[in-house]
Parts: sequence; C-alpha cells; structure tokens
Amino acid sequence: MNEQKTKVCPVELSGSLDNKLRRWLQNPSKLLAPYLKPGMKVLDMGCGPGFFTIEIAKMIGSDGKVFSVDLQEGMLNQIKKKIKGSELEKKIHLIKSDGDNFVVPEKVDFILAFYMIHEVPDKENLFKLLKNILNENGRFLIVEPKLFHVSKKEFELTLQKAEQAGFKITNGPKLPFSHSAILN
Repeated sequence: MNEQKTKVCPVELSGSLDNKLRRWLQNPSKLLAPYLKPGMKVLDMGCGPGFFTIEIAKMIGSDGKVFSVDLQEGMLNQIKKKIKGSELEKKIHLIKSDGDNFVVPEKVDFILAFYMIHEVPDKENLFKLLKNILNENGRFLIVEPKLFHVSKKEFELTLQKAEQAGFKITNGPKLPFSHSAILN
C-alpha cells in the first residue's frame, strides 16, 4: 500500500517505554479503569514491550482477551518473555503487523492506540480497518504525544481522518504532555 516509511521506537530503546517514571505519569490501571470491564476483548495497537498490554490483561479478568499488535517482532518477543508460564499467556494474543495490515480474529470492545497513530503513514486505511474491528458499541482511545511529535493541528487532522472513516469523536482523558480523544 503506502510506500512511505515512518520512524518507530526501536526495540533497543524499549526500556524507555516501560519504566517507573512512565508508570507514574501514565498509570495504565488509572487511565484505563473507566473503559475496561471483566470479559472484554481489547486491541492494544502498537503495543511495544507490553506496558499497557499486561495491565489490560489483568483488568479484563479470566474471560477477557487482549490482542496486542506491533510492527516489530522484538517488541512482541518482550511481551512473550514477560508472560511466559503465567495465566496471562492464555489471554494475550500477539499479532505481528506488516505495517499496512493485520488480522484480529474477532471484534473487540475497546481499542487503545497510545502514542502510535503519528507513526502510521496511511491513517485513512488504519481507521477504516479499526472501524471494522470495533464492536458497534465499542470505544477507541487515542492518545498522542504533544512534545516534539504531534501539534494540536496535526492531532485535529488525525481526528478528521477518523471521522471520515465513520468514527464519532468525544474528548478523552486529560493526560500530561498528551492529546487524547475517545472514538466510537
């Protein structure tokens, strides 16, 4: 599809995506508590080393499922190592994306795209794909970084592309150094 390449966080720097400071600023449990319930099916887009994936899996209980999608096999391998031999291994499903497409085997109730939409060259295609994956009453939380990455205008343009794909947009949670929106 789109030949344009974008810069993604390399696996070698994944420690910056899963550390105590980030956990304090962007606590997954606090951030996601209003949106997740036991038994839900959740898609963690651009899951990286599992900062959100693992907390999501704990929050959705034994009947829930997490589909964790990433471009980099190395990121998915980090999650695999963290959950090996635990109960989480049964409900976290790792999916490698080829950059333009990926397959989630069933519809989901919630999608999280945290600090990753700005890395996607073909946002229109991504939003269409995600619209088809999300259940009719599902919600989709987008969070994008303000500092050095995504201006207010760029974020508004991203949301326009989401609207063109059929999403309705409402304000997301207030987070330091971030833009956010809820799509449904």
